[in-house]
Amino acid sequence: MTAHIVGEVMTRDVVHARRTTPFKEVVQLLEHHRISGLPVVDADDKVLGVLSGSDLVRNQAHRDGPAPPPSVTAGDVMSSPAITVHPEQTVPDAARLMERRGVERLPVVDEADRLIGIATRRDLLRVFLRADDDIRRQVTEEIVVTAMGLPSDAVRVAVRDGVVTLDGRVEARSQVPELVHAVWRLDGVVGVVNGLGFRIDDRESPTPSHRTGSP
Repeated sequence: MTAHIVGEVMTRDVVHARRTTPFKEVVQLLEHHRISGLPVVDADDKVLGVLSGSDLVRNQAHRDGPAPPPSVTAGDVMSSPAITVHPEQTVPDAARLMERRGVERLPVVDEADRLIGIATRRDLLRVFLRADDDIRRQVTEEIVVTAMGLPSDAVRVAVRDGVVTLDGRVEARSQVPELVHAVWRLDGVVGVVNGLGFRIDDRESPTPSHRTGSP
């Protein structure tokens, strides 16, 4: 089972700024492209930092110093170093990184750390737009048959609005949580309803034998 990777969902046409891009020009870029942030790169397209609308507002909120600052550029207000990902990283891994670091966007870089795309929260959420039939096919083919080694008709799979309902009977009791967990991890799945039974309870502890007499 292969999860979607960042390279499949990232935005490739990236609006970016240079370290020397003037403050006003950055504001114009955000407004013109209707975006809330962008990466800042050097002459080799290596990511130096990330700049968001919050960074710009924060800069303007501190204008009560004794003397006005010199001309402000993207390099002055960007958040650095940038938190980046590679295109082969999985969407779940990228989502966890985004949540852990509290960022809204992740510049995507190649093996030389050059900017090749950007992944936003909206990009990562695209995996939940998968068709129900596509999810059902993956559950049956990749999990029930390939991973679990069961006949395709052993488990009845129904999917509606990303919620997967499992019904039928597997071979062993231990396969039930294994199967449910595998389905839950699939891209696009938002819930799993478990109606599975089993033929053999392989979690039962054998009854200890009682011996009589002296050892």
